[in-house]
This record gives sequence, C-alpha cells and structure tokens, in this order.
Amino acid sequence: MYRNFRHNSYPMNTKNTLQLIAAATAAFVVPCAVLDAAPEVLRLTPPSALFSYGIPDEPITSRFLPGQRFDLQATIAPDEGETIKSVRFYLDGREVSGPVTLTPATASGLPTNTVSASLRATSVKKPGIHKLTVVAKQSDNATGKGTGNFEVVELQGKGGKAKNIIFMIGDGMGIAHRTAARIMLNGVTQGKADAQLAMDMFPQVALINTHSLNSIVTDSAPGAACYSTGNKSNNNQQGVFPDDTVDAFDNPRVENIGEYLKRIRGASLGIVTTSDVFDATPGAFGSHTSNRGAGTGICDQYLDERGISGLSVLMGGGRKWFLPKGEIGSARSNSNDYVLPTDVANAWGVPTGELNESRDLLGDFQSAGFKYAANRSDLMAIPGNTKKLLGLFAYSNMNVALDKINGQRGVEDGLGGSTVVQDYGFPDQPMLDEMTRAALKVLSKNRNGFVLMVEAASIDKQAHNMDTERWILDTIEFDRAIDVARRFALRNEDTLVIITADHECAGVNIIGGSRTTQAGLEEAASDGSLTALRNNLVGTYDAAGFPRYTIAADGYPETTDVDYRMLIGYAANADRYEDWITNPQPLRDSQQPLNGSAPLNLYPSGPMNRDGFLVTGQVGGSTAVHTASDIPLSALGCGAERFHGVMDNTTVFFKAMAAALEGCDEGKDWKKDHDKGKDWDWDSRDHH
Repeated sequence: MYRNFRHNSYPMNTKNTLQLIAAATAAFVVPCAVLDAAPEVLRLTPPSALFSYGIPDEPITSRFLPGQRFDLQATIAPDEGETIKSVRFYLDGREVSGPVTLTPATASGLPTNTVSASLRATSVKKPGIHKLTVVAKQSDNATGKGTGNFEVVELQGKGGKAKNIIFMIGDGMGIAHRTAARIMLNGVTQGKADAQLAMDMFPQVALINTHSLNSIVTDSAPGAACYSTGNKSNNNQQGVFPDDTVDAFDNPRVENIGEYLKRIRGASLGIVTTSDVFDATPGAFGSHTSNRGAGTGICDQYLDERGISGLSVLMGGGRKWFLPKGEIGSARSNSNDYVLPTDVANAWGVPTGELNESRDLLGDFQSAGFKYAANRSDLMAIPGNTKKLLGLFAYSNMNVALDKINGQRGVEDGLGGSTVVQDYGFPDQPMLDEMTRAALKVLSKNRNGFVLMVEAASIDKQAHNMDTERWILDTIEFDRAIDVARRFALRNEDTLVIITADHECAGVNIIGGSRTTQAGLEEAASDGSLTALRNNLVGTYDAAGFPRYTIAADGYPETTDVDYRMLIGYAANADRYEDWITNPQPLRDSQQPLNGSAPLNLYPSGPMNRDGFLVTGQVGGSTAVHTASDIPLSALGCGAERFHGVMDNTTVFFKAMAAALEGCDEGKDWKKDHDKGKDWDWDSRDHH
C-alpha cells in the first residue's frame, strides 16, 4: 500500500479518476501475505501514472526526444530479513543493457534494506509509448516487479531548422505583470494602448499550464526545468526526477536542452539572469540537483560539466559562490557542494566533483578561457573576439531596475539620488538588455548555433515582496531585453525566440487608479488610515481613469510617484502595510552575504515594516506566493507557428526542439507577417 500513496501523479480526467478509485479499492483487499511474499517496488523512474496508479492512458507523464538521455531507477524494499541481490530493467520486454548500481535508499520512513537501483544515461530512439519493467530478486530468490511507461516523441526532419533558440523567462510574470508594464511605459488613451510592448509584437501566443510533478503550484526549479528537459519534477528540483536518497546530486538525471544540442550538433549554451546565477531558473538550464539551494555545488557544476553542456556565457549576480571561503563576500560551503556517485560520473561523462569550499571558482573559470566582467564598464569593454564570457555583477541577486536606474541618474539631473546600489557595494551594474546584447555577440560566434536563457528574475522576487513599482520596472527592463532578442531574430532568421514565465507570482492584478494627486496621496499616507488610503483613494471602474507616467530619455519613467497613479492588488499575498507610494528602499535580501551589516541591516526586513494601512493576506509568512494560474507565452521566428492554444509547460520544450530538429514551417514567411501592419518604429526604442 506504500506505493499507491507515495508517488506523484499526473492530473487526471474523469475516466482516469474512476480507474484510480477502482485500483485503490482493489488494492485494499489484497491479502497482506501476498504483499509480503516478494520484494516490493516502491518507486519506478521515469515517473508514470501506470506505475503509481495502474493507469496506462494518456497524458503520459514522462516524455523524451528520440535519443535524449535519462536515468532509469527503482526503489525496492525486500521482505523483512532479506536483501536485494539483483535488479534488471526491461523496455518493451527486452533487457536494457548497462550496469545496474544498487545503493542504500536513505530517505526516512523506508523499510530496512531498501535500495535504489540505477541504470544511468540510457536512451530510446524509437517514437511511441514504451513499457518499462523492473524485476528485482532478493536473497531468498523471491522476485518482485513493477511496470511503468514513458513516451518518445516523434520528430521528422523537414529542413530549415532553428539553429538558435532563445528563452526569455520573466520569472513570476503573469498577464497582469505585462499589462501593468505596458500601462506605465506607454499609457492608454480613450481605451487603447498608446503603444505596445516589444513582447506584444510577437505573433504567436499561447497559454501555459505550470503544475509541477507533486503540486498544482510550482516553484521556479521544476517550472524552468520543464522548458529545459521536457519533464516534470518535484518542487525544489531541477534537471532530475525524485528519488529516495538524501544526496541532492545523485537523483536520476534528464538530459537538458543545452546538453542535447551540444551532443548532437556542437551548440553553445548561454545563461543570463538578474538573480544570483545559482538560482532556480538559471540552475535548471545548467545543473542537475534535487536541492535548488545548493549554491556551491550548482556553480561548480556549471564549470565542471561545461564539456557536455556547452556553457559559453554565464552572467548575473552570485559572486559569493566563486570566491574562496574566507574572502569578503564568500558563501562557499562544503555543506552545499557536491560529489557525484561514480555511476553518474561515468555514464554521463562528467567529473565527480569534490567538496572544496576553498576553491577559487572565479580563477578556474578564467583558466578555462572565460573573459571575466566584474561590472558594466568591463562588460562594455569585452574584446570583439570573446568566445567565453563570465559576468558576476553582485555578491548575490543584482539590484533591480528601479534602483539601478536611480543610481545611474544621480542627483544632478533631478531624476535619481538613490543610494541603494552604493549601499549594496555595486554601483556599476549593467541592465538586462545590455547583458543580452553581450551574450548574443559571444554566442553567435558558434556556427553550430546556441541556446540562450535570459531571465528577469526580480519580477518574481519583488512580486513576492509586494513591491509594486520595483517589479513593474523590472518588467520594463525585461521588455527592453526582449527587443534585443527580437531584433537579433529579425537579422538571423534561423532563430526562435520564446517569451514565457515559469509561473505566476502573487496573484497580481490592476485594481484601478489613485483618485488623488501625489501630494494628496502623501497627505493620506501621513494619516495612514483605512479611510484615507483605501475608502477615499482607490478608484475603480471609471474612477480608475488613465494613469500617465513620463518616460525619460533612458526609457524608464522619470518617477513612479505620479498624480492619479496605477494601483496594484495581490490575491496571493501575506499581510502588509500599504500606502501606494514607491518604497524608497527594497526589502532586505537575505541572500546577500553582507545583509547583517550596515547599511543593509537598516533596510526594512519585511512588508509589515512599511507605512500605510494594514492589508490582511490570504497566506501566512511575510511574502506573497506563487499561484497555479496559467501564464502567457509569446513566440517569434523559426518554428514559432507551433506555439498556440493551451499547452502544458513540458510541451514548450518539445515544440522548441521540433523547431530545432524538424524545422520551420517553410510555407510561412514569419518575418513578413511580423512586419505587416506594424504601427511603431521599434528600433527607435534602442537607446544604445
């Protein structure tokens, strides 16, 4: 009975639900003596509804490309007093070749002598649904077996393939995040947007389901890994399937998009983010672990496994993982470093790694040929012949667009004066569009093409903080990076650009507009009462009006504190105080290594440390949370016509890879369609 309630399931239709109930009911009447008569398979990987619930029907949980590599694994419990002495895997009735390794299953709550049996880095080329069977023999020669299934997706080459794939991921970005950025950046007149965002110009649009393997609400790790591997995983896990050991780096692996394209055609991989580079979304494209928080090991893995991933560009924050322990700002620790089991390293062709908190990872990257940029000035000055690039622009997460822009503007022009970036110690940080442009210059030198993932990470982080103006400006910054990718695709027609998110964050929505001027809002804020700040201030329906923001020459609002401003509400929020005025400081970032020292320790620690009236949330804790809402996807370029309707997040991977392996729709002139009826000169938005 352990099996039926332990394992992950795919969302079921009505027929499947009835089958599940019947299967579970039947399981209750099986005599205990039968259950104890042989070893029991508690988990079979890849995950399947066939194994967990006896349901063979589609949708099939695990899917792979022809030849995509993945690990087979089973967790097997012997009868009391017995041990498992041999395990064999069979595909469609034929034994799978390769060594099977037996290791103790160390997760809590398992029967004595339970083992994990692994056969690493297998692959199947034949399309279709395949039956996977594991047969285990214990020390008294009694046998037990388990059966599951998976699918190999059929691809047929047509020519005109997408050589370059660019994923633009706005972490946490739902429909309302995009709408708010459009209103702030471009305005609305008589009910029509005065201009569209760059992301609005992408011709293909779809809605994406974002559930993880073990929850309707995903976190960023499996949310992003669905795009990089085509498969579901549990929350907090990336590039792997769940297992029954406590080691975060021995889980069954799935070959990701960079590894696959590097292996079959020598493509390069680029990872660009405004977060710490170890974070979940970048980590999902360049590492394999069940612990998204294992920063030392994830960053070590970036370099150690570049031979199979093709990693050529890595940019963002996260310098703390690259400095030897003992140096100012270092956060390296053996507790979150990695050593791979021998079977993983041998089968996948990667180093085993080592626990080395004193490693100079920054020096190792440079020794491996990576040009290093420590700030914006360095990035702007990289040589034109650079083929490998590492940029680390903060100890942990980079500062957000609002604070970077205010720091760049300064007091003298009347638009800035914020000291946030100085307080963090990194006043010369690049903007995301600048990072994207630099990454494309480096990656495009590979004639075999590339995969580039660009993440606007703090749309999510500031939505968690319910810091409205900060996530809106990060969405605007993201849109400027999207425009760089869009123009690259227009010049390079063998490029596919996909804009999406890993999930929605905070249940964001635009509730209306302020009914007063900024001076009136400040007066209401000094009162701080519900009557002043809500009842007499929040304009809904026709009282919302058309908020107007003046955009400066740098492409961002001169100020976000305007008369009759746009107001944002949150449906997945924690308790907070709200006065609708732009917060002069971000909340404290616990990931910053100097967070406990002045001046960062003087920043507000949570949303209850702000001013205003109390807004009671729907969740506990001090942050807003992710939601299970569908998120928008937009696509442009070679193969973009494949993206439409409503689809699962794993399907995005297969459609992108179909563009790379099968080709574009040769009967569709996507560039002509993109340009047709264009009302705005988008190149004029490039201020560089």
